[in-house]
Amino acid sequence: MKIARFTTGEDPRYGVLDGEDLVVLTGDPLYTPPTPTGQRVPVDSVRLLAPVIPRSKVVCVGRNYAEHAAELGNDVPERPLLFIKPNTTVVGPDDPIVLPPWSQEVHHEAELAVVISRICKDISAEQAGQVILGYTAANDVTARDVQSEDKTWTRGKMFDTSCPLGPYLVTDLDPADLRISASVDGEMRQDGRTSQMIRSAADLIAYASSIFTLLPGDVLLTGTPAGVGPIEAGQRVEVEIDGIGTLGNPVLRR
Repeated sequence: MKIARFTTGEDPRYGVLDGEDLVVLTGDPLYTPPTPTGQRVPVDSVRLLAPVIPRSKVVCVGRNYAEHAAELGNDVPERPLLFIKPNTTVVGPDDPIVLPPWSQEVHHEAELAVVISRICKDISAEQAGQVILGYTAANDVTARDVQSEDKTWTRGKMFDTSCPLGPYLVTDLDPADLRISASVDGEMRQDGRTSQMIRSAADLIAYASSIFTLLPGDVLLTGTPAGVGPIEAGQRVEVEIDGIGTLGNPVLRR
C-alpha cells in the first residue's frame, strides 16, 4: 500500500494510491487503520507533502555503506554512528532545499527511511518488524564543509530543509535489496542497493531503541551509498528507490 499525505489547499489529508487517483482516508494512518472515505482525487490535482512529519525526531545513521565511508576517507565504525535531525528539517516532494548561507559545499545523500509505528524501547532486531509502519525515500542533505570543520554535526546536518521525505509511505515493502539512486539535473550520481548496507534496518532500529525511546512517527534514515556530491542553486536533485518512487526537490539559495 502506498500512502500519500497531500493537500488541495486545505488541511493535509491522507490517501492510498490507486492507479492515477488517491483514495482519501479518514484520519491519520499512523494512529487509525486506513479507512477509505469513498472520495477519490487525481494525483496530478494535489500537492504531495512529506508523508510524515516526525512527532519527535529523525534518527540518522552515518557510514552504513562501506564504499560511502571509504569515499570520504573514513573507516566503517565498530557500532552504528547515530545522529539526530529535528523535525524542522523535514520537507516534502518539490519543496525547495535551501542552501545555508554559511556553507559553500552542500551534498545530496539518498537514503531509505523507515517510519516507526508505535512506542518502542530496547527491542530486538527480530521484533523490529512489529514497530515499522512503512518506508519512504529521504535525502540527508549535508553541508559537507561545515561537517568537516565542526566538532559535532549539528550545523552540517540539521539545518532547515535538510531532510526531504517522500513521495509515498509504502507499508508492504521488503527493504532487503532495493535499488537506491540519486541524480542531479538528470545526471546519475548515486546508484546502489540496500543489500549493501552494513547493518539492516531492523538492526538499526534495535540499536537506536537501546539508546532512546522511539515514538510513533519517528523516522530512521539508514545511511547512503557511495556517490554523494555537491548540489548548487538552480539544480534539481532526485532520489529514487524501488517500490517507493522518486523524491525530487529544487535547490535554491536565498
